Amino acid sequence: MLYDIKLTIDYSFQTPAAGARQILHAMPLTLAGRQRLIAGSVDIDPEPAVRRDRDDFFGNRLTEMAFAEPHNNIVITLKARVEVTGGAEPGSASVDLPTLVKALEVETDLASRSPLHFLASSPYARPVEAIADWARSFARPGRQCGDIVADLGLALNREMRFDAEATTVSTPAAEAFANRHGVCQDFTHIMIIALRSLGVPSGYVSGYLRTLPPPGKERLEGADAMHAWVSAWCGPGVGWVEYDPTNAVFAGTDHIVVAYGRDYADVAPVRGAMRTAGGQTSNQSVDVIPVGE
Repeated sequence: MLYDIKLTIDYSFQTPAAGARQILHAMPLTLAGRQRLIAGSVDIDPEPAVRRDRDDFFGNRLTEMAFAEPHNNIVITLKARVEVTGGAEPGSASVDLPTLVKALEVETDLASRSPLHFLASSPYARPVEAIADWARSFARPGRQCGDIVADLGLALNREMRFDAEATTVSTPAAEAFANRHGVCQDFTHIMIIALRSLGVPSGYVSGYLRTLPPPGKERLEGADAMHAWVSAWCGPGVGWVEYDPTNAVFAGTDHIVVAYGRDYADVAPVRGAMRTAGGQTSNQSVDVIPVGE
């Protein structure tokens, strides 16, 4: 599949902001056998005094920007063309949990995608006893890791209700799980906590998702949004698989990867600091358009 992607992020401030420094994670990755970034650009208005494009520890492409002059508004526009040729479902039989634990005990690689980085607690995915208790019911003896990922993700999809108004970025996963509602970020963090409680290395994937309009309806410009799903390591023979609990599917050719991290803190689309007073508003729109359809 070939996609044209456009992301627009618009920030407005009641009073001029000064001394702002921001980091943007929005450019799709090139992943061997999975997807290829053909072309991409990021435009920033007003133009920052300092800008640097580089890769972070996890290999994600980011843009650093710093603004010297006071400003009332920032508009970030990303455009990219991406070819997606495969998904991230299990390609072969995975191992059971005891075998997975033994594989991790002898793992020595500390490169960016080492499973060892994705076992411990992280800012948005701290241990939650209720989630761990819930997860244990999926770890029956003999069950393979890939099956546990799929079963747990499907159950989460069935028990949770998607509600865009129910949570915010700062809502703890424990609260979203207790109330059984939230957005893709909540589904993803809950599943990460559940899998880590079973000893399965798990992380956060941010990206774009192709969505289809209802039958007979025109596609609305800007109706898409950035999405999140789970990456789980199922042993040295299988490696990383990716599951989307919001939609109860393994990531396929509709999923376009932007960044990998331990949780949202590592891959937030925009994060940073500034000096300002009063309130601010932000709007985000995403278009994922299949080329040739």
